[in-house]
Amino acid sequence: MNVQKMFPSSGSGRVFMVTTMLAGLVFLSGCDTQADSEQQAPPPPQVSVADVMIENVRFWDEFTGRIEAVETVELRPRVAGYIESIHYIEGQSVEKGDVLFTIDQRPYQAELSRAEADLQRIRARAELTRSEAARAEALAQTHSISREELDQRRAAAAQAEADILATRASVDTARLNMEFTEVRAPIAGRTGRALVTVGNLVSDATPLTSIVSLDQVHVHFFSDEQTYLQYDAMSRSGERASSRDERTPVRVGLATDEGFPHEGEVDFVDNRLDAAAGTILTRAVLDNSEGRFAPGMYARVQLLGSGFENAMLIDDKAVLTDQDRKYVYVVDEEGRAHRRDVQLGRMVDGLRVIPAGLEPGDRVVVRGVQRIFFPGMPVAAESVDMREGRSTPNELAAIR
Repeated sequence: MNVQKMFPSSGSGRVFMVTTMLAGLVFLSGCDTQADSEQQAPPPPQVSVADVMIENVRFWDEFTGRIEAVETVELRPRVAGYIESIHYIEGQSVEKGDVLFTIDQRPYQAELSRAEADLQRIRARAELTRSEAARAEALAQTHSISREELDQRRAAAAQAEADILATRASVDTARLNMEFTEVRAPIAGRTGRALVTVGNLVSDATPLTSIVSLDQVHVHFFSDEQTYLQYDAMSRSGERASSRDERTPVRVGLATDEGFPHEGEVDFVDNRLDAAAGTILTRAVLDNSEGRFAPGMYARVQLLGSGFENAMLIDDKAVLTDQDRKYVYVVDEEGRAHRRDVQLGRMVDGLRVIPAGLEPGDRVVVRGVQRIFFPGMPVAAESVDMREGRSTPNELAAIR
């Protein structure tokens, strides 16, 4: 740019005009830099907040246990013999009274026929002795028979009646043994594998298979002595009914279940503690009409541990850790996140009980806590329901 052509005047006038132009250019450049800086400032991070929940809840204590069959039978034969046939498919469900095994019946059929023949022979002899005793009674009226002979005929008739009873018992025994050659299911349930095959010789000491009931199952779990004493104290104070007097509710989850979807109730508490382990056995009964449970399965058990109590609840994902301290972020009315140290209580339906550290009405950050870098940081808070984001068991395991 030719300054002399733009400002033809000479001397101090030209110097003043040039200085004024340069100052204006510097000022405009500063304004542009400030505007660019304001445009590059990041917006507040987006987080989700939920109001602290105050609810009347019941606390559940968690244990581990095993599924057991309500009825278990180890099937054995009642008579000895060779297995002639097997009438079931291993692992199938059977009804009470179904024939599962047949033992060779021929020896027992022969024994039954012999016993029945003996009974017919004894009955014929008894009929004869009764007739002879009756004639002796008539002759005794006319003194035509001695007293000794009369007594002998009476005794013979009585002995014949006793022989009938003994032989009839032999027939009943032979008939029972004949029936026992058909080994039947004593309960309804699912069969195990056959422990013998056709042609094997078995006796009353030989196990054939096992049967477990299906309609209901038991879950066995153990609680320690301290928990037992705590429940006993709550029962005496009226806070919680004793499981011996009332059927306490339980909730059960299998290894692949989220949470505790299966419900049951306690039906037995043992009468003594195991002195070696310091635990006591508790048993609950569960419906198994859908066949979900099999004996031996691992089970997670929740036992109702208290009556109703007011509690402050938050999503467990909102809780952060600073060494040995637990804390959450709450958002104030000005949209700033502040740290609050809290005490942690039990889990109730996926929410964490907070005994201390929060107040009713606090808005807790439940999602996006990783975007808050320091207390007092401005945030853009979106309100959600506390239960919408509650932690699942898999999420809790990942957090821990």
